[in-house]
Amino acid sequence: MIVRTPKRLHLGIIDPSSNLGRRFGSIGLALDEGYEIKITPAGGLSIEANEEDRKIIEKVVEEINLHYETGVDFHIEVRRSIPRHVGLGSTTQLALGIASGILKLAKKDVPIEEVAKVLGRAKESGAGLYTFKYGGLVIDGGVRDSIPPLIIRHEFPEDWAFILVIPRMKRGLSEEEENEILTEKFGDPQAGREIAYKIIFGLLPALVEGDIEEFGRNLSEIQMLVGKHFSAFQGGTFREDIRMIVDELNRITYGAGQSSWGPTVYGLIRREEFTKVKAKLLDFLKDQGIKAEIELGVPRNKGAEVLGENLFLERLISGVR
Repeated sequence: MIVRTPKRLHLGIIDPSSNLGRRFGSIGLALDEGYEIKITPAGGLSIEANEEDRKIIEKVVEEINLHYETGVDFHIEVRRSIPRHVGLGSTTQLALGIASGILKLAKKDVPIEEVAKVLGRAKESGAGLYTFKYGGLVIDGGVRDSIPPLIIRHEFPEDWAFILVIPRMKRGLSEEEENEILTEKFGDPQAGREIAYKIIFGLLPALVEGDIEEFGRNLSEIQMLVGKHFSAFQGGTFREDIRMIVDELNRITYGAGQSSWGPTVYGLIRREEFTKVKAKLLDFLKDQGIKAEIELGVPRNKGAEVLGENLFLERLISGVR
């Protein structure tokens, strides 16, 4: 069994204050090049993965077996991974990917929302869950009693893309650190109202009309408002150590922001502009003495794939022709 997941950009939380009875509400976007995992039946559990991924895999195998009696005898090979704690959604994509592959091998049809509940995912944000399931741009309606409902899913223009900058700096918060913050009530209700307004009358109409400049402007403004919610925890509207990169991206792209807790930051571009923008960005980073990985973030308008290995090879071969 071959599982291929997206990675996700987190474009913002709408209202963590629960001013209107629902809390959080998130905007997410699926990108290509997430996890690729091979899962095969075996005589015991063996895992080929880095240590952090291995711990998550072991826990997922145990939980899925406990709830669905799938067994634990698998060989699991992580062939491609998402960097951990950099703001690209690695934990949710890995957990749901492993669970989906095992359940398919066991011929058990379980809604991915139920799987997310079992694994403790999507408790605050549905961005990872719904990018995994559907791809594209997703917006959830905030938490009330359970997993937040999906309220918007829209195709993302394939000629748009993001330039991703992953600075070699302190990683984002761990799950434990994040939970300590998110269990407390915080946030600016007025900022939440403004974010919702800009989504409905700015971001989404621009997406439907294919207006990259308007989409980018609204995205940047939403990111600034999101920063009001989290400024007390990250030292400002954006993390102090990456603020200057966001400012530069706002100058040379259509719109920019920080994904989740960082350190990944992103700028909206046309896909054809990547080389030109990357060159400008490399000069800026060199001048500032900042070391970073720079990647092209290609939008993915489909969710995760869970394929039998023969079907996977057939698709791979047909793609080369």
